[in-house]
Amino acid sequence: MTIRIGVLSDTHLHRVTPEFRAIYDRYLSDVDFIMHAGDFTSPALVSFLGKGEFHGVYGNMDPLAVKSMLPEKKVVAVGAYRIGLIHGWGSSEGLENRIWDEFDDVDVIIYGHSHKAANHVREGVLLFNPGTATGYALAGAHSIGLLECGEAVQGDIIQLD
Repeated sequence: MTIRIGVLSDTHLHRVTPEFRAIYDRYLSDVDFIMHAGDFTSPALVSFLGKGEFHGVYGNMDPLAVKSMLPEKKVVAVGAYRIGLIHGWGSSEGLENRIWDEFDDVDVIIYGHSHKAANHVREGVLLFNPGTATGYALAGAHSIGLLECGEAVQGDIIQLD
């Protein structure tokens, strides 16, 4: 059985916008659950995503209302896999090295903060950043992620623009 996970980060929304609802309806409404790597910037978005199965962490731009709802980092068991979820901090340069040290014994690390999508394996661990669906797109394009956990873990970045 394959488990499909919709992955978001750095949405930077103060409310659930029609644009975000369209992204959700088109790409996320049929996944098994959603993971968000922080910088929601509104508890309304956390509540919206929390209507279904959802895992999230807060980011550096999140207000206290969001920080009171979510942890700074977490590990989620998905079938035989362990997925670390964290936002990240500081410069984009060296970000993966900083978050790497935050987890032991995980198969995937999902992170955000840089607004740049990433999908590659380091020492047997998938490092996965979905980019930003609705925030400032540093790479010039908005994106979300999809993880499929079956016999292996496969990550895909979906370009929205």
